Amino acid sequence: MYMAPLPARIVNISQDKSVNEGDDVNFFCLAVGRPEPTVTWKDFKYGLMSEGEFLEITEIKRHQAEEFECITNNGVAPPDTRRVKVTVNYPPVITEVKNMPAQLGKTAILRCEAMAVPTASFEWYRDDRRPVESDNTLKIKNEKTRSLLLFTNVTEKHFGNYTCFASNRLGASNASMLLFRPGAVYGGVASLNGRLSGVGLWFCLSISVLMKV
Repeated sequence: MYMAPLPARIVNISQDKSVNEGDDVNFFCLAVGRPEPTVTWKDFKYGLMSEGEFLEITEIKRHQAEEFECITNNGVAPPDTRRVKVTVNYPPVITEVKNMPAQLGKTAILRCEAMAVPTASFEWYRDDRRPVESDNTLKIKNEKTRSLLLFTNVTEKHFGNYTCFASNRLGASNASMLLFRPGAVYGGVASLNGRLSGVGLWFCLSISVLMKV
């Protein structure tokens, strides 16, 4: 009995996923058609292809957060395609630390940049662990991936060590930096301290800066 050909079409596909870095991820894409269609997965970041209805990613890394396209084809009609997206969550990583010279009565900026998914929240502390708050000479400006301390009129009280604390629900990282007067003698330390959530592994990168008269 003759069976008329039917174009390949996708009838069921995984929904978008949000996972933590290190998780295993599985996607499926089910298709029908006559003759039996092929199913291929393609990732848009690297252009890699894999055959079959199931796509498995073991211990996913943050750079693998992207869209994947399912393509089904049986030669009867143009291929049917649909996409899914995976978001990879990871704790904050502070990417830049820099000590900053400042002149009395002038403006100055301390920057704290952190990569994280979900986006990090920022807090600032002075060397004696007091939270930094905005006033008429200092403003805190939080942006998507960074926080700025804006000094509009530097005074003696502003010189010292500041710590930026970046956190999300997966973990936290902090960095310390020095606001100093050029020409003064300081034994300042700019440092990065990070914690990998769930592992209890701490790492520390320290950069010592000594200004000489």
